[in-house]
Amino acid sequence: METQLVISGIIYGLSMGSIYFLLAIGLSLCFGLMRIISLDQLLYYSLGAYLTYTVQVATGQMWTAILVGACVAGAASLLVERIVFRRVYARDITFTMITSFGVLIGGVGTIKYIWGLIPRPAAIPIQAQVVLWGTPVPTYRLIVVALSVLVYLGIALFLNRTITGKAIRAGIEDVDHVEGLGIDVYRLFTVTFVLAGTLSGLAGGLHAPLIMVDPQMGLSALAFVFMVVIIGGLGSIKGTLVSAFLVGQVMSLGSLVYAPLAQMAPFAIMLGILLVRPTGLYGSPLLKR
Repeated sequence: METQLVISGIIYGLSMGSIYFLLAIGLSLCFGLMRIISLDQLLYYSLGAYLTYTVQVATGQMWTAILVGACVAGAASLLVERIVFRRVYARDITFTMITSFGVLIGGVGTIKYIWGLIPRPAAIPIQAQVVLWGTPVPTYRLIVVALSVLVYLGIALFLNRTITGKAIRAGIEDVDHVEGLGIDVYRLFTVTFVLAGTLSGLAGGLHAPLIMVDPQMGLSALAFVFMVVIIGGLGSIKGTLVSAFLVGQVMSLGSLVYAPLAQMAPFAIMLGILLVRPTGLYGSPLLKR
């Protein structure tokens, strides 16, 4: 296999992994703290992509469009949390999963009504390429990777250096204990949910220039996002990052060897890891419902 092809594949895998990380981290945190399977995160991902496309077409400012997409997705997640999830936090996890899936399907229908069924192309904000080891690499993909690493560092600082972040970390281990200390866990739920929705919207905005924005884009990513969360370990930020990059590389490099491996190999790796570590790579054995 040619070296240039391998380098291109690695960069493609890293950028795909970065998108998966931004999308999966919300799902992981929501389950880790609130014990809900928030499938509606995929709706905020689609919403972020569509708003990025719309604002970019209207203003020609792609970075501003991505920021607007992430902020509106965060606002939409706050609305859903207040109207829907506040009423179902105490219900069984299956009920919350079905509820969130209903929100996702309803949201996809709304997107189809507003933007139609035709896929939309979003412009790439940076067309330039850089040369790495003799291989031209799109600068935008490197920026996507760098942004995801910065987001990881920002979340790590938030969870380890702020009182709210430490309370969220403690809640991931045992939410009943945190509530017993007099901490308003519903405020933590809201902060976590909005953070998750904003990052999902950011994932959609950053991904929009790399694909055609489509109403089904959230549903298409569903299986891979679940895989990232399960491999990394529920509630683990570090595990989600490592898992996202692993899945991205397996998909990218696997497709260079044999195209169907891009879809099959990540599932095989997930099964192998779960046989050795049932809690995922960095999942906590203390995490309980």
